[in-house]
Amino acid sequence: MVAGAGTLAREIEEQGVDPPDSVLVSVGGGGLIAGIAGWFEDRSRVVALEPELAPTLFRAREAGEPVDVAVSGIAADSLGAKRIGAIAWDITQRHVPQALLVSDAAIRHAQLTLWKEFKLAVEPAAALGLAALQCGAYVPPADEIVALVICGANVDPATLA
Repeated sequence: MVAGAGTLAREIEEQGVDPPDSVLVSVGGGGLIAGIAGWFEDRSRVVALEPELAPTLFRAREAGEPVDVAVSGIAADSLGAKRIGAIAWDITQRHVPQALLVSDAAIRHAQLTLWKEFKLAVEPAAALGLAALQCGAYVPPADEIVALVICGANVDPATLA
């Protein structure tokens, strides 16, 4: 999973940003962020984003090691890992300086914005990057180039009304 996810970071660079200043990534079990952070290493600031009700990496950082957490909320079906993976833990400790939490309300608002403004039908997990920007959880400097990883379309279109 980690190695495959790293190819996504390569694609980001191939789209003309070599590399972006920061990359905002949703975290569940950690495979996606570990692959992206492993690719960029310290060339881009990789920021972990988690729902407040599924704080797997965030709680591990508080404890100093992976721990089991209760998960629920709007994105639990895709970001609801109980514990950060061992490989992901190691890589994020070295290459991810920040783990931020985002509320379900902010995630839902971002999900609807992606649909209404960009016609992107995404699951809640895919909306965390935009949610972090909209609610102010992540505030980039004015000249920063920010990449959002928006992946996951497991959504019932009827919920986007």
